[in-house]
Amino acid sequence: MTSFDTSPQLNVWRALLALAVVFVMLATTGWTALHSHRESTALQASLSKWEHGYLHGHRLPDPESDPALLTRFFTSLTAEEQARLAHRYPLAVGNMNGAPVPLRYEANRIALEQARRVEKKRMHDNRLSAAGHQDAGRRMHRYESLLTPGRQILAFDPEGSGRIAEVFGNLNQAQRISVVVPGVDTDLLTFQKTNRQYTAPVGMAQALYAAEHTASPTTRTAVIAWADYTSPDGLGVDAATGLRAAEGSLRLNALLDALPGTAPVAVICHSYGSVVCGVAAHAMPRRVSDIAVAASPGMRVSRASHLRTGAQVWAMRDATDWIQDVPYLELGGLGHGADPVSSAFGARVLSARDAHGHAGYFQPGTDSLRNLADVGVGAYDEVTCARDNDLCQAGVPGTTMAGRA
Repeated sequence: MTSFDTSPQLNVWRALLALAVVFVMLATTGWTALHSHRESTALQASLSKWEHGYLHGHRLPDPESDPALLTRFFTSLTAEEQARLAHRYPLAVGNMNGAPVPLRYEANRIALEQARRVEKKRMHDNRLSAAGHQDAGRRMHRYESLLTPGRQILAFDPEGSGRIAEVFGNLNQAQRISVVVPGVDTDLLTFQKTNRQYTAPVGMAQALYAAEHTASPTTRTAVIAWADYTSPDGLGVDAATGLRAAEGSLRLNALLDALPGTAPVAVICHSYGSVVCGVAAHAMPRRVSDIAVAASPGMRVSRASHLRTGAQVWAMRDATDWIQDVPYLELGGLGHGADPVSSAFGARVLSARDAHGHAGYFQPGTDSLRNLADVGVGAYDEVTCARDNDLCQAGVPGTTMAGRA
């Protein structure tokens, strides 16, 4: 069995290497990458229009209100009135935490169709370069794909590189909900891939949804592919800091706070997504029962207990994953802290022997995917621990300690 602990001398060399890399990045890219991206203008315009809107002579509620208040507002409306608001303010309603889930799907279909028409015009705009035409074409085809009947788009923002979230399963009737939080280079165009499909959020969520059904066929599950934050672009300075994670954590917790029903929620975080989850952990709602991280560069704490969450914390890493060579430290805001699969961190370490590299954790048939699915459905006594002498299920409610052979 592979050991996850390394010698102090090797850790020192990794730390020195990390500092050298950081200084090179800062020298070549500067600090500008640390600044926030501008707000999403199309979404803000829709929200501003909502804020000045009326229904039957009454002002509409603040779109930033508590989700429970917004839920009560929409519940008081007829189906016709809800549909009218979705058509009038599609981006606002489609991204509004507290709006009914089916209404958000409908609003986002309207917003996607509007965005598709915009990109179709841009494809033939003679003021654009050939590269601009190509980008417009790629976006238009992506919107067409997202408009395929049956797709359930929970969030959509076309501005910049774009943000999006999609649901697999029935979110309103789910007995267990899983949220997949991806890492760097995640946007509208990388949300789904034809080649290496299980390395993109849609493929990850689809694979997890299928694996959860296999793990517990009688459990009604829903999985959210959540790319509704601005992830770092590549492995530059942004990826070495917690800025994007801090921004993403607020959006992630806004989603979690607004999920319908009372079903337990497992947050499944890959790569830089685990940094987002680490920053968000202390403010996650109590219904979040599990936080599972795969291929993590760190969660910006030195120990799992410092996450200040009541959720069970799970971690996994394949022995062939290059992320193990990233120094696990934090210095002046750079780096993401301790290694989540180290013994000292205190997470429950799951096996990922079949994962094959940094992007292989959601590949069907792997022990990593099976373990994530077991966590997702709460089948804790079925998980496979990373170490032969470790009972990572110990003390988890509902386990029999039987485990897999």
